[in-house]
Amino acid sequence: MFDAWDVTLNGALIPAVMNEWGLDRPTAALLSTANLIGMAVGAVVWGTVADRMGRKRAFTWTLLVFAVFTALGALAPNFALFALFRFLAGVGLGGCIPVDYALVGEFTPRTARGKILTAMDGWWPVGAALSFFVSAWLLAATGSWRWSLAIMILPALLIFWVRRHVPESPLFLAARGREAEARAVVDELVRRTGATPVEYDVVAAPPAATSSRVPAWLAQLARLWREAPAVTAITWALFLTVLLVYYLALTWMPTILKEAGLAQTAALISGAGMALAGLIGVVVAALLVEVAGRKLLLSISAPLAALTLVLVAATLDDPKVAVIWLLVFGAIIQVAIPVLYAYASELYPTELRASGFGWASTMSRVGAGVGPLVFAWAWPVFGLTACFVAALVLVALAIAAMLLKAPETKGTDLA
Repeated sequence: MFDAWDVTLNGALIPAVMNEWGLDRPTAALLSTANLIGMAVGAVVWGTVADRMGRKRAFTWTLLVFAVFTALGALAPNFALFALFRFLAGVGLGGCIPVDYALVGEFTPRTARGKILTAMDGWWPVGAALSFFVSAWLLAATGSWRWSLAIMILPALLIFWVRRHVPESPLFLAARGREAEARAVVDELVRRTGATPVEYDVVAAPPAATSSRVPAWLAQLARLWREAPAVTAITWALFLTVLLVYYLALTWMPTILKEAGLAQTAALISGAGMALAGLIGVVVAALLVEVAGRKLLLSISAPLAALTLVLVAATLDDPKVAVIWLLVFGAIIQVAIPVLYAYASELYPTELRASGFGWASTMSRVGAGVGPLVFAWAWPVFGLTACFVAALVLVALAIAAMLLKAPETKGTDLA
């Protein structure tokens, strides 16, 4: 929810800071780029921490870092400092998704894992919708974008406190050879749930050859490409292309709709409608992911979502029709993204799971950070429709690679 709220907030902040500091469109786009590049750095840093030092440690601290620098961003006196604080807030928040999906996946039985990991993403459209609605309300009530940042701080600190009580992943503990601690976590869960205790084995992973001279993040990256090169290449391509389509919509749709003739508040509310429509997509994904499988569902929904965004651009002469297509886009893209997150978290073994997801997430953040800058330049040169067609082609290429080379993970045990 916080990830969605923060990313979506960039779309509401860009036109506001353009007005306050007299920025042109490409300069204002640096705000989104700074935030998303920060998330890219955070995904690598916290994913490595999660795989080397534990899911719980990374899980606890990501939101605290986010809250501190979000508070400083609300007080920023100029655009340069504001972009810096948004970058650092992104470093904190960027670790949430890879760490969270690794942790939840490792606590979930295989028969329900796809459904639960997919349903987790139901909080994304909630966060995105709240961001649009709250931003529109605060902008109308106060005339200042700063309250849109300030209001996020207290819930973030509350979640930091809650996260401190989440147990460490027993799969991580087992993989690190900490059998007694792994058994303590499992036995306590059995006791608390009232289940009948049964005998079970704790299997440690063989130790990986590492060098103390190599930074942990670089060692994990080398292992990803050494031990799972095809999976890593395909996962990166999927995250880069599918999330690029969504981030372009989140970042620029309020501006696009405003320039098409909608008032700023109406444009923000239309963006909120797009996000809320995503709840339909998440429900569809959760119902079908264990039936159709990850690959089939993703191969249909991702290109269809990109195509729908092309239709949004093609119908902007009639903003009401464009908004209808935007709602359809919001529903379909939220079939693709939850399935992609569930799928990516299942493709790697425990020792690489958070790092693998983190690096894939980094590719999406880098693409989404650079994408708005390229988009701001290409939009007036080639036109909006052509830009979204190019994004559709990239998605189709990534899906083709997945269908040819990536395994299906439905019903498999986590290694």
